[in-house]
Amino acid sequence: MDSFLSLLHSFSMSLSDSELSALKFLCREKIGKRKLESVKSGNDLFTILLEQREIAREKLDFLQCMIETIKREDLKMQLEEFIDGGQGEVVDQLDVKEKRQQTLAFEVICENVGKNWKVLVRKLGISDTKIDRILTANPYNLQEQLMQSLREWQKLKGKEAKVADLLKALRDCRMNLVADKLEDKLSQLEN
Repeated sequence: MDSFLSLLHSFSMSLSDSELSALKFLCREKIGKRKLESVKSGNDLFTILLEQREIAREKLDFLQCMIETIKREDLKMQLEEFIDGGQGEVVDQLDVKEKRQQTLAFEVICENVGKNWKVLVRKLGISDTKIDRILTANPYNLQEQLMQSLREWQKLKGKEAKVADLLKALRDCRMNLVADKLEDKLSQLEN
């Protein structure tokens, strides 16, 4: 059974009538009025969005936006777990030490890099298109935008993703204070 369709079905079953109504409203620019009137369940709505290629296994920004708008944290977490399921494959390729270092590095970077985060992720090789998708999916959460960008970098690099590359990128972007903090934390981790 397709895990993405199972996820959508699970979402559909948990939607109240008012939440379904809100989702239909959010889709007005993407789905014609006549089709929207025929939607009686979440499954109906998701089927149309799938057919029109507004959502797909690898295209989840719009779905994420809709869920955030109706303030369903539980569904948001399920979707993030689904997304991370793909991430897990990359993270599993890393050795235990590198995993721990990257987790720590991501935390330090997200806590300390401010509004200039795009400079850093561009330096890491993340495209403007991916940055725009991340911004759309997380419009008001700077730390989440940065975290998702770092995960994109991790996915892009696979086994070649190294904390040393993050440190070099931080220094190249003149984010030396953050690089220093990260080096301090890494040295504490090793002790």
